[in-house]
Amino acid sequence: MADSGEKTEKATAKKRRDERKKGNVFSSRDLVTVASILGVFFTLRLLFPWLFENISFLFQRQIEFAASVEALTPSFIHELTWNSAMFLARTILPVLLISALISVVVTGMQTKFLFSHEAMKPKFSRLNPIQGLKRIVSLRSLVELVKNLLKISVIVYIVYRYVRNQIEPLITTLLMDLTQSAIYILNAVLMMVVQICIIFIFVAALDYVYQRWDYERKIRMSKHEVKEEYKQMEGDPKVKAKIREVQRKFAMSRMMQAVPTADVVIKNPTHYAVALRYDALKDMAPILVAKGQDETALRIIRVAEENDVYVTEDKPLAQILYRTVELNREIPAEFYNTVAEILAALYRMKNKTL
Repeated sequence: MADSGEKTEKATAKKRRDERKKGNVFSSRDLVTVASILGVFFTLRLLFPWLFENISFLFQRQIEFAASVEALTPSFIHELTWNSAMFLARTILPVLLISALISVVVTGMQTKFLFSHEAMKPKFSRLNPIQGLKRIVSLRSLVELVKNLLKISVIVYIVYRYVRNQIEPLITTLLMDLTQSAIYILNAVLMMVVQICIIFIFVAALDYVYQRWDYERKIRMSKHEVKEEYKQMEGDPKVKAKIREVQRKFAMSRMMQAVPTADVVIKNPTHYAVALRYDALKDMAPILVAKGQDETALRIIRVAEENDVYVTEDKPLAQILYRTVELNREIPAEFYNTVAEILAALYRMKNKTL
């Protein structure tokens, strides 16, 4: 009992489904970040000519618009700002949409596109300062701190090394055409971002493994919880045993009610008993309506005698019919002759004919 509260067991399928309904699934934010950064910069590289033309057109248009105005008024500033904002929004919107789409897809691939209402509900327990302090000093916080320091160090190192090696080529861009200069700088920045992302892919892979391990650790169950869940799913063994007992009694009662309808009971002599019913107008063959062993056999014999049902002894036949024929089923053909002789003797006793 001392170990019943320790979380040593893997989460069951039901536990995982319940956690998923609550919105508690694992995912690596670093993986989403790396994919989004790469997606955005490659999108910028692909759309750069279109973006450059749009931005150039914006500046040209705004300069012409400003030159046509004689006085600087609040309405002019408002109109200039509004037009610039709307134009930039239309220009940058495709990049933002692609970034959002990448984030949704990568997150969805990890969470199987889970959408949980439970996760959106406000939880006042999050405002608990003690719980907040525990989260701050937890293993997860320590890992996040180390991971962020590592990422910052990598970014600083790569930027420093790249800028140091690109000082002279960057100076030459001053002599280039504006478009060529912008394309060169964008390619240089893109190459630097790719180098950073290559390192971050490795970090993201480690983070993914850690997040999965941490998630599995958090949803572990104690042996007591596993037992309780099993009881809830399968039912309490005591209750199930009680139900089976009631079912057995009900089946026994129905079987005993069928004994008076039988034509003959074959016994051995007290260990086995089977009751057979045969109606030549309805049945293709004799039907076993009751069977029992030991105490049940004695009850069948007693009920049969109380209701004037013919009882005869045939040890081999009683045993084999008990073992091979189910309740309310016809007896196999190989027993027809033997049973027919017993019924014939019964009918002669009652002055009946076959």
